[in-house]
Amino acid sequence: MSSRLLGKVALVTGATQGIGKAVARLFVAEGAKVILNGLAADDALGTGLVRELGEDKAMFIAADIADEAAVQAMAARGAEHFGPINVLINNAGMNVFTEPLAMSTAQWQRCLAVDLEGALHCCRAVLPGMLAGGGGSIVNLASVHGHRVLRDTFPYPVAKHALIGLTKALGLQYAAHNVRVNSISPGLILSERVVEWLDGLTPEERRHQVDLLPPKRIGEPIEVAYTALFLASDEARFINATDILIDGGRAQLYHD
Repeated sequence: MSSRLLGKVALVTGATQGIGKAVARLFVAEGAKVILNGLAADDALGTGLVRELGEDKAMFIAADIADEAAVQAMAARGAEHFGPINVLINNAGMNVFTEPLAMSTAQWQRCLAVDLEGALHCCRAVLPGMLAGGGGSIVNLASVHGHRVLRDTFPYPVAKHALIGLTKALGLQYAAHNVRVNSISPGLILSERVVEWLDGLTPEERRHQVDLLPPKRIGEPIEVAYTALFLASDEARFINATDILIDGGRAQLYHD
């Protein structure tokens, strides 16, 4: 590896599986110290990942990002352990796919609390340190659903459209302070959750999902992680308030 993040401290939410885990592994390999976040139920996964990466390079803190006080405490503890946080990867999220009239108030509130408000809580927790320290990079994990809307996926695309808007607003707000805020919009990626979903499909249904993608294959978590690495690094120092689609071109097609 090339040590592109040497000297940086990164907070990665939702870091115990899928894209978050790929980001954590890559960031440590590139020289960063990484604060891994997950829910309390992810403690075993988080502890195992810390053992893999090394206790001198990673630590796990359980916190529900929908709880702003818990997020503030997590950021303070992580900064005390490794130093000021200058990279934030807002990866934690949840799917709520339903029909608007069938959706419960609880589903709406939880989806927005995690996928939108949770990202804001994390930004608010690290921004004071970034401003005081001369800058930083925030990368929000949005979604192809933030660009194209499918039926019966409500309210997930609402949250992801808003997250892209949040990215642009924060990026412009703090650009003069050397804080960059960008987002990544993955399409279908082979996370554990997606693999489990694919395993429940028939062979014909799985082939259909692959055939929908112009490259005729499904994306891998490491491909998203490399984009996060670039945006977190000083190589992307003039990229701000923008979104990068990682979907193999899927969003450019008209069909469902």
